Amino acid sequence: MSTPPPPGTAIPPLAGGVDGPTALRPLLATVLDALHEGAVARGGPLPAGGPDAVAKRLRDAVGPVIPAHGSGAEEALHTLVRALAEGAADPADPRCAAHLHCPPLAVATAADLAASALNQSMDSWDQAPAASALEAAVTQAVAAEVYPGTAAATGTASAPTTDFNTTLTAPATPDALVTTGGTESNQLALLLARERHGAVQLICGANAHHSLRRAAWLLGLPEPVTVPAPSGVIDLVALDEALTDLHHPRLVAATAGTTDTGRIDPIPEIADLCARHNAELHIDAAYGGPLLFSDRHRGALDGLDRAHSVTLDLHKLGWQPVAAGLLVVPDRRLIDVLRHQADYLNAEDDTEAGLPDLLGRSLRTTRRPDILKVAATLRALGRSGLGDLVDRTLAAARELADLVEKSPHLELYERPALSTVLFRPAPDAATASHTATAAAAAGSDETVADIRRTLLTEGRAVLGRARIDGRLWLKATLLNPHTTTSDLEALLNLLEGRTHR
Repeated sequence: MSTPPPPGTAIPPLAGGVDGPTALRPLLATVLDALHEGAVARGGPLPAGGPDAVAKRLRDAVGPVIPAHGSGAEEALHTLVRALAEGAADPADPRCAAHLHCPPLAVATAADLAASALNQSMDSWDQAPAASALEAAVTQAVAAEVYPGTAAATGTASAPTTDFNTTLTAPATPDALVTTGGTESNQLALLLARERHGAVQLICGANAHHSLRRAAWLLGLPEPVTVPAPSGVIDLVALDEALTDLHHPRLVAATAGTTDTGRIDPIPEIADLCARHNAELHIDAAYGGPLLFSDRHRGALDGLDRAHSVTLDLHKLGWQPVAAGLLVVPDRRLIDVLRHQADYLNAEDDTEAGLPDLLGRSLRTTRRPDILKVAATLRALGRSGLGDLVDRTLAAARELADLVEKSPHLELYERPALSTVLFRPAPDAATASHTATAAAAAGSDETVADIRRTLLTEGRAVLGRARIDGRLWLKATLLNPHTTTSDLEALLNLLEGRTHR
């Protein structure tokens, strides 16, 4: 039997309605103060001490998770937010560069707060009237960026082959589904192909994201055929041979921005092979897709509009809070197979009467209006503003590569294709003899791993790791457009101090 609240206990205020902003305003000040205090206490890109020390500090700060009596909103927010901020990996710190984990824009984060306060659910129109209209407008606009040659963009039809005997006919209207990120988008791409063709055979490069193989397993598809990628991109001769040997429905998955190196597969040539062999093409552009907004770099994505589906992640080079994924298709009819009917959400007579049917726009039922933050960003920055952020970020990666090349103590893997830079300690002249090559390589790999973990434990830098060509490399994935030359020099100084002691 539960204990009743003490007499006179106030009911906590809500975030929505006319009075919601008034209730939120003082709490926002508490949250912002706690975020600042936590960041100052952390003093770097990552909390020091390693997992056990971080967990202990959090437990000590938070105390009982479910106390007998509450402490009030202000105290709860201050304690928890400060503790989380102090123990956070902060992607806004230039030395936090391990993963495709971006610092979100302030405008997008503020919009995300509004989405939380409104608490719309995007599974029926009567739960999200304006949000459903906004999602339709934004997804079509982004899709038109990917497929500019379709009817929606130019008034002419130009769509890729959608099965092995037919082609989409005019009018083709590009569209996109909002997802939680690249993993869900890739899964949806395989699902759409399976629903068109049955047990479609996935063919992907050894450089492809793990989510593609996992999606094939989850959907009960045949074991994917993996094509070698010895230079970091799909080997075209091997792909041609694989397509020649397989005669049932095939889906080739190419990558525009690999996780390890940022390399972009040769999209036009892959599209040519798919057309020649009557195969479909999906492009995982979760990382590289936002190059579309850059006049300087969008040419790297030539041929993207020849794909039957494209994965985008705007919580990478789009600076959105997680999650902000999209699966883009050249014609909205391709997603009709996702239609599902539940009488309490999209009754047939309601749909016939003109109420939009949202249930077929996701495999999820309840989902947030994540499109609001994307819409706010697009409106605030425009194409040129987003393109400028892309240009700045890629320029920072090139500058980091320049600094690595100039260092006598570091070795660069290759010039960056996007914003990922791989490097490692340069081999000692003394260990470069032919007889010591294997031992030196093994020792160097251990050194790379040790340097990375030491920097993590000390809270000084967050760098990733990638095994390429049989060697382990440190990986810096730059996603902060505010990164300066001095930031990059400071990062490398941390490493150089450990590589030539």
